[in-house]
Order: sequence, then C-alpha cells, then structure tokens
Amino acid sequence: MKRNLSLWLGLAAIALLPAVAQNPGAKIHGHVTNPVGTPTTKGSVSLTTATQADGPGLTSKQSEKYTFPVSETGEYQGDVAPGNYTVIFRDVDTPHDKIVDEIDGVKILAGQDALVDIDMSRPAYIEKLSPDKKKELEEIKKKNESVLKTNAVIKALNADILAVNQDLKDADAAHSQAVKELGATALPADVKAKEEEIRTAKYTEIETIMLKDTGMRPNEPILWLDLAQAQAGLKKYDDAEPSFKKALDLDSKDPKKLNPSIEGGGNSGLGAVYARTGKVPEANAAFDAAAKANPAAAGTYLKNEAVIFYQLNNGDAQVAAAEEAITADPTQAIAYYLKGQGLVQKATIDPKTNKIVAPPGCLEAYQKYLELAPDGPYATEVKGVLEGFGQKIVTSYKAGKK
Repeated sequence: MKRNLSLWLGLAAIALLPAVAQNPGAKIHGHVTNPVGTPTTKGSVSLTTATQADGPGLTSKQSEKYTFPVSETGEYQGDVAPGNYTVIFRDVDTPHDKIVDEIDGVKILAGQDALVDIDMSRPAYIEKLSPDKKKELEEIKKKNESVLKTNAVIKALNADILAVNQDLKDADAAHSQAVKELGATALPADVKAKEEEIRTAKYTEIETIMLKDTGMRPNEPILWLDLAQAQAGLKKYDDAEPSFKKALDLDSKDPKKLNPSIEGGGNSGLGAVYARTGKVPEANAAFDAAAKANPAAAGTYLKNEAVIFYQLNNGDAQVAAAEEAITADPTQAIAYYLKGQGLVQKATIDPKTNKIVAPPGCLEAYQKYLELAPDGPYATEVKGVLEGFGQKIVTSYKAGKK
C-alpha cells in the first residue's frame, strides 16, 4: 500500500509538469499620456476580459481581472496571466462604471512582458471629444507650447550664465595664467601684456553673450549686471554705467524682493566706473550703497574701492576707503597695507632731527598687516618701510586671552 501511494504521488507530480510549462506567467507595462501629450501622473490601468452573459438574450459583459496604479512619471506595470484583454484607463475621480480610455484586443502571451501604451493624444481619441473639450485642449496646447519655448530660453540663458561665471573667474586669474603660459622667467612687461590679452578675450566673450541675452530677456537684472561687468573690464565705461543702472533699476521694481548680490554688485560696479572716471564723491556713495545693500560682502566691496584708488594714485581716497574696509572686516590684511601705503606718502621730515616722521596710524597699519599676513605678498616691502622708520618688526604674534 505504501509503495502504491508513493507511485501515485510520483505520477501526479509528472502530470502537473506539462500544465506549468504550458501556462507560465506574463507581464504588462506601459506609459499613459494625456490628450495634451504629457505624462498622466494619476489614475489606474485595468485589464478586463469578456465573460458569458448571465441569461438568454443578454450580451457578454466585462470582468475586471487586474488593476495597476499609474506612477508619478506616467508609468504602470504588473504581473498578469496570458490571455486576451481590454486595457482601460480611469482617472482618480472616474466612477467605476465609467472609463476614460481603452485599448481593445490586447493579446498577452506566456512569458511575455507586453508593452501597451495608452496614448490619449492619438487622433482617434481626440475625435471622440466634445467640441468644447477639443477647444479647451487646443488652448492648453498653445499655453504649453509657450511654456516650452520659455523653458528652452531659460535653459539656454542658464547655460550662458554658467559660461560667463567661468569667464569672470578666468579674467580674475589672468595674471597667474599669464605666468603659467610664459614661464617664471618671463619679463614683467610680457606678463602684463599677456595678462591684458587674456582679460580682454574673456570680457569680449562675456559682452557678446550678454548683448545677445539681454536682447532676448531684457527684464532680467542679472544679465545686465554681467554685461556691465564685461563692459567695465573692457574699459567701456560709457556703456558700463547705464548697464549697471539698468540692472539696479530692474532689481528695484519690487522693493520687497531686492537681490543683495545684484544690489551690491551693481552699486560696487558703478563705484568702480565712477572712480576710474574721476568722480570720487559718486564712487564713495556707490560703494557705500553696495556695502549697505549686501553687508555680507561689505568688506570686499570697500577693499576693492581702496585697491582702485591705489591703482589711480589717489592716496586720500585710498586711505578713506581702506579705513571703511577695515571697519567692515578687520581681518583683511590687504586693507591695512592699503591704509599704510596711502598714509606713508604724507611722511614728513622732523627739522630738528632730520628723521622721517610717519603720519598717525601709518606704522600701526603696517604692523597690523604683518600680524595678519607675516608671509603676505607685501611683507618684505612693509618690513623695509618699518625698518626705515626705526621700528621694531614684530615677527610673531600671540592671540590675546578670550
């Protein structure tokens, strides 16, 4: 008896094998697109089959077998049994006895992962819509086309802004790039010429890009600011001034949404233009406005002001700007150097001792520079000045107790 039972179990297992092989599972997946042509991100996809009628004279009815949710990207997927189906789509608020769209005659084979897209932008679906729905659809399409065009422009502008930012960095690094290209033994005049060549190329590229972009989007302040910086870098001050003002004017349209970077950058840019064209009071006012608009960068703006006046050999304006820079950020070593360098020009000779006398604050500024930057680029020069005034040079500093 036991032997017969074992034999029966073995035969049963063998008998089942063909059935499993003949009826493996299947899969279905697809993408749901709305009439506008964009992904549908909500709703569900169901698979139904035709069943026999409940009674004589009645038609067959649909039996819902599977339902799969539509993902946020418009996709659906799931496991199904092989067979013939109608694939239907319902929105989240579609009643269960209604449908939005259907695909008839979908045959899914064993072992297949069937792709069945539900594309409601197809002509056959659109034709079934009411006249009002068709009109509404056309209006939506027009709006979407406008949005797509706008997005394409914005994408291009963002790419241009990234390129411009890199050009600005390259322009700032022109000196080191010139030395790298010419070598450490190059003559200073050759390095300076190469440096100017690099800067001119970068600023010219920025100007070309931004003239195009401000033409496409004339109400974007950041574009005018980049254009102005390029024009100032090319010494086109008559062009740069109105461009800086345009950027500030556009940014101030909504006083509640002022952009500190644009306000600070625009005013400091104007300050540089004014300084380089001999308008010292206007330059001071513009740099002060920049510091007020963007306090986080105040020290940098005011230091730049001092540097510009240093380059222009305007000692008084240089000292005043350096002192403001120190007040805004007392950790900037260069600001102390600029103050000392501006003051030392007013050194006098004591008629009794025939010794050079530094003006008040000069030697203290130089000492502070060494404290902050003992190995800085001007350290050797500063030590020489201090020694010339008979000052003891402090080479190491200890922080005070907190």
